[in-house]
Amino acid sequence: MEVEVKLRLPDSVSHQKLSSLLSPFHTKTLIQENVFFDGSNSELSSNLAVLRLRFSNVTNNSTDNPYSVLSLKAKPVISGGISRAEEVEEPLDSTLARACIAEPWRLLSVDSSSIIRRVKEEFGVAERGKGLVCLGGFRNVRAVYAWQGLKLEVDETGYDFGTCYEVECESADPERVKLLIERFLEENGIGFSYSETSKFAIFRSGKLPS
Repeated sequence: MEVEVKLRLPDSVSHQKLSSLLSPFHTKTLIQENVFFDGSNSELSSNLAVLRLRFSNVTNNSTDNPYSVLSLKAKPVISGGISRAEEVEEPLDSTLARACIAEPWRLLSVDSSSIIRRVKEEFGVAERGKGLVCLGGFRNVRAVYAWQGLKLEVDETGYDFGTCYEVECESADPERVKLLIERFLEENGIGFSYSETSKFAIFRSGKLPS
C-alpha cells in the first residue's frame, strides 16, 4: 500500500517560491515521462486499476541516468490530502518499454513480469478483447528534497491542456507529515489545497482541476 500526502499549489509563482525555500535541501531532479495503458475493453480502468510506464532521467551534478519502470496501481482513494493505493513496481528495459508504446501487445509478452501476469489473470486483458491499448500520457518535472527527515517531491506536471503543481510525500504517518508541510507552507505565505484527484484522473478528464 502506497500512502502519500498530496497538496496542490495554485500556480507557478507558489511553485517557484517553494522551490527557492527548499533549494538548500535539494538532492535531485527527475525528468519523467508517464505513459498509460488499458485493456481494449477498459478492463483495467473499469476496475480502478492503472498500468503505467514511467521513463525517468535523473539529473544531479550534470549526470544523466535514464531508466524505465512498469507499475500497476489499484483501488486508489484520495481524501483530505492523503492518497492511498495498492502499488507494485518493476524495472523494465528502456528499449523494450519504448517499443511497447508503439506496439502495446509487446507488454503482454513479458512473461517474467508479475505485473503482467496479474493484468492477464486478475483483469483478463489477454483473454478478452484485443489486449492492451496505449492511452498516451504526460510529462512531469519532479524536484526531490531531503527536508525534516522526509523526502519531499515537488512536481510540475505538464498536460496538453495546462500545468499543475503539487507537493507529495510518502509516509507511514501521513497525518503528522501533512501538518508539518501545511505549517511550513502557511508560515511562508504559500497557498495550497488538498489534492482531490490523481494525475492520471486529471489526464483522463482533459482539464485542470478547478
